[in-house]
Amino acid sequence: MDSTLGSSELILNPDGSIYHLNLLPEDVAPIIITVGDQNRVHEVSKYFDTIEVIKSKREFVTHTGYYSGKRVTVISTGIGTDNIDIVFNELDALVNIDFATREIKSEKAQLNFIRVGTSGSLQPDIPVDSFLMSVAGVGFDNLMHFYDCTHVRNNELEEALADYLRWSKHHIHPYAVNFNQELGGILSSNHIRLGITGTNSGFYGPQGRILRLRPAIENFNEKLAGFTHNNLKITNLEMETAAMYGIAKLHGHRAVSLNAIIANRATGEFSKDGRKTIDELIKYTLEHIAESQLV
Repeated sequence: MDSTLGSSELILNPDGSIYHLNLLPEDVAPIIITVGDQNRVHEVSKYFDTIEVIKSKREFVTHTGYYSGKRVTVISTGIGTDNIDIVFNELDALVNIDFATREIKSEKAQLNFIRVGTSGSLQPDIPVDSFLMSVAGVGFDNLMHFYDCTHVRNNELEEALADYLRWSKHHIHPYAVNFNQELGGILSSNHIRLGITGTNSGFYGPQGRILRLRPAIENFNEKLAGFTHNNLKITNLEMETAAMYGIAKLHGHRAVSLNAIIANRATGEFSKDGRKTIDELIKYTLEHIAESQLV
């Protein structure tokens, strides 16, 4: 059986770079910080000691350089789990597929993904401008249902949440995937809370926001906030974490999502200086990378 990946499966640009990200294998470091906003890439790389790669295509902006002796890539994913599917699969291809032969490498490289993003809290006791690490991501989209992935999911959490919500009538079957505990341990401290993060397929209706359209599910956020599993609550909502954990774990990579809480949905508060909060989380992340054994 031919193991060569066809041109419509592994799509390369004329210069040999991967299709969407416009990157070559040598452009990617083993430590990868992901951000949603393409303008936030510079807000991370401005702290690098040197920058050796600056590339962009569409919403995907990539800077690779060195911080305290560690080679680090920061890349913007854009918003949503559909973009995570593109970014994480293409980053894996860059390190684990030989572009010359179009064959999967026998020895696999492991990447370390660290999301530095914004999020809204569901719990009144998690204030704006605080930091939260997602010990699990719960996806209310359908991305992971397209992959053979039962073996990497937290099936106990899924079943408990599905039984609690009873949202199957809305054609919603949440999937759940845990973070990488080892990478989480590197980035944890008493300055960061832990919680279960809900990943939504949109910003308005899928997160219980009402402008002019009436939601199909009443009290969406209140229902989520009332769930508890193994002494952990669904603490916050965003749009990438569950897919990030799922795709990374399927490929054998490590992933952790760090959230800057800039809104509290329970109290109606919004950060007065979200840029400062994000900057503090960026510095926190880089400092912990510098102090770690990550290479």
